[in-house]
Amino acid sequence: MTPPLDSTVDPKPVRVLIVEDEPLVAENLRADLIDEGFEVVGVAARVEGALRLIHGMGFDVAIIDANLAGISAAPAAAALSARSLPFIVLSGYAREQLQREFSGAGAVYVQKPYRVRKLIDELNSLLRNQRDRQA
Repeated sequence: MTPPLDSTVDPKPVRVLIVEDEPLVAENLRADLIDEGFEVVGVAARVEGALRLIHGMGFDVAIIDANLAGISAAPAAAALSARSLPFIVLSGYAREQLQREFSGAGAVYVQKPYRVRKLIDELNSLLRNQRDRQA
């Protein structure tokens, strides 16, 4: 287990919001993150639920699927960007196929299917970059 980047600076685990419509993918992602020392604070399967959690819950980073049951998660990505919250976009689509809301300054793209180690590395890199921007 590799502790999340911030665990060496702050004993509190990094809080992650998951936005994923496929229950098995969401559960596997949740379990992988917990195994790596992250705290999963919420899981949303639809845009409306994601927006409620984005506006009503405290978290450090989000991981969002670009397509939620055939509906673009762009409003969730836009809400994250508006709040300057970093996020990873998980998608089976090529990066060029995604709407511009998925390519903000605080966004990182990871292709599905993903490898857990790559996702964790990207997540830690994203958190490090966010911390550097705030310093």
